[in-house]
Amino acid sequence: NKFEAEALLGRKLKTPEDVQKGAQDILAMGCKGVLIKGGHTLTDENDATSELKATITYAQDYLLTNEELPKEADRRLCDSASGIWLRTKRWDTENTHGTGCTLSSAFATALALGEAKRQDESSKEGATSSIYLSDACCLAKAYVSAGIQQGVQLGAGPGPVVQTTFPSSYEHFPSIIAEPTSDLPAFPPMKAFSVEKSDDDGIPVLGRILPIVDTVDWIRKLAESPGVEDIQLRIKDETDASKIAERVQACQDICAKEGVRLWINDYWEAAVQAGCFGVHVGQEDLLKCKNAGGLEKLREKGMALGISTHSYGELAAAIGIKPSYISLGPIFATSSKKVGFDPQGLGILSKWRDLIPPSIPFVTIGGINTIEAAISNKQAGSDCIAVIGAVTKAENLPERIQQLNEAML
Repeated sequence: NKFEAEALLGRKLKTPEDVQKGAQDILAMGCKGVLIKGGHTLTDENDATSELKATITYAQDYLLTNEELPKEADRRLCDSASGIWLRTKRWDTENTHGTGCTLSSAFATALALGEAKRQDESSKEGATSSIYLSDACCLAKAYVSAGIQQGVQLGAGPGPVVQTTFPSSYEHFPSIIAEPTSDLPAFPPMKAFSVEKSDDDGIPVLGRILPIVDTVDWIRKLAESPGVEDIQLRIKDETDASKIAERVQACQDICAKEGVRLWINDYWEAAVQAGCFGVHVGQEDLLKCKNAGGLEKLREKGMALGISTHSYGELAAAIGIKPSYISLGPIFATSSKKVGFDPQGLGILSKWRDLIPPSIPFVTIGGINTIEAAISNKQAGSDCIAVIGAVTKAENLPERIQQLNEAML
């Protein structure tokens, strides 16, 4: 905790910058990683700034490890070697006895769970097989947060935290944040089709299906098809910026004419220029977009943002951005895109729905090629299915769109 870190360092930690430098100095002492807990808040300091005091309702921890950073093109917001801030709600209770022991035990257990899944070729499971340090920290923090909320008074003094179950609530799951002294605005909200509708709130309803295609011709076919409200353009066959911008603009013109919302995968600059409805990014492109000032530009333009996730750390990073929707994949094995994660399966899908705030629509993707697969996704908690082959390989496109929409009712 903060006091223990100060004792090790021989100095006070008064600001987030002090905490980050303190973690670096403790790491230099020879350990492989350090987590400085925020249960003892920096706002306790008499000279705390107004920005720090504004974070009083949060418990914020800082994680830094000596893991090797991925090459620059593959870096993500959840890479613990870069240092990450984790934020959860601060529960108003004195029953916090045993938080440190519980946290370390949960951390170790989560790491062991990930390692066990990776070693068992017969039971690999997307997010579980991908539990590494930052993911384990997110799960451990969620576990402790649930235990603190349910803590009870037993005898004199603060009561113990409760030992609960595997994290299963968005109320406890942390977000990874870029600025520990601020609370960034959310991207334009959307509602899931299944949410009770209100005609006067002005919030758009995300379609039940999100076709993903790569050509102008396919955008036109889909935009002119009844039952399609959102389309994603994923360009993978072009690198010339001017040609990408030209294709994006052509697709946006078609969608605007047909009253369909167009989402652009990764190429946020072209999307801004063309006036598209929204942008979808993966975790690596999310960091690139942030570092280039793209998130601020998208907010300024009032554009929506969707974010892909595959692991618990990536989910925490996505939640911290407050996007318009969050996606998970691949649910089933897929040949449409090379991904570095095992299929998630319907069990992880259900966990994700519980960990995502209910106000954020949940999109699933990967191998959803049949009506039966669509139904199983819906039953497990998906609000919208992103599909590729299910529409591009359909013999009767209008009929297939209708069937997929009905499967997601």
